[in-house]
Amino acid sequence: MSQYTGRPEDPTRGRTADDTDDLDDDFDDDYDEPRSFGATILAGLKELVIVVVLAMALSFVVKTWLFQAFYIPSGSMENTLVKDDRVIVSKLTPGPFDLKRGDVVVFEDPGVPSPWLGGLSETHSTVGGPFHDALVFVGLLPEDSENHLIKRVIGLPGDHVQANGDTGKIKVNGVEITEPYVKPGDFPSEGKKFDITVPAGRIWVMGDHRSDSSDSRWHDDGTGATGSVPMDKVVGRALFVVWPIDHVTWLGVPERTFSQVPTATTPSTKPAPKSTVNPSQGATPSVSATKAAAS
Repeated sequence: MSQYTGRPEDPTRGRTADDTDDLDDDFDDDYDEPRSFGATILAGLKELVIVVVLAMALSFVVKTWLFQAFYIPSGSMENTLVKDDRVIVSKLTPGPFDLKRGDVVVFEDPGVPSPWLGGLSETHSTVGGPFHDALVFVGLLPEDSENHLIKRVIGLPGDHVQANGDTGKIKVNGVEITEPYVKPGDFPSEGKKFDITVPAGRIWVMGDHRSDSSDSRWHDDGTGATGSVPMDKVVGRALFVVWPIDHVTWLGVPERTFSQVPTATTPSTKPAPKSTVNPSQGATPSVSATKAAAS
């Protein structure tokens, strides 16, 4: 049985002259002359500009609402963080996620009663001018922390935080806490005595390097109102160190340190009971009033 081997199909067979011309044009399109070197360079530059613009826009969105890199300018958080470390900060805390005791947070200088950074001697200088500032603005370079601080949350709103100023441990809501993150050789309060209740909407913060940290202890007037940091000043929670490579680590929350600390009690909103003291005898000042007068 023989196998038929016909001639190859003629592409013009059964077509009109106009159809044949169109086919020739298609073949001509497939064999256009290659782009010139200049046109290729121009096309490549256009693609590069588009990619860069999209990358900067994405970086700006991430930096504004999700994550931002920060530069550590001092040693107030040693040995957890050291000078020149770069950290990634989540802007979802506080927000969708609540702050916890033990979180390391970045916040803007409260400026009360005076700028916290007023006495900072070690400042970070950068080179690059407007170009550097633009890269920081869109989030492609870490924030230089010129008006930001980084500390650890010790007290949340309503917490009673106290220290005897000696070598004893800090108490939160009456429970002594053991702080493994404090720099070896430092004492928990480093000679600074305080006994405050953190006001609503604020947090009490301290550096891990207690002997070299200008934190809530040193800016408070004894009431907790000036030393604590407003929540709206908090930029976010530091998640991990990304640079240098040998310092890369996750900044977890020391759960054991605060695991036994009870939730802060909400002050009663009931009216105070009327005094039954005879007006002629005079009223005896309460303990809280005595403390307020002494402070």
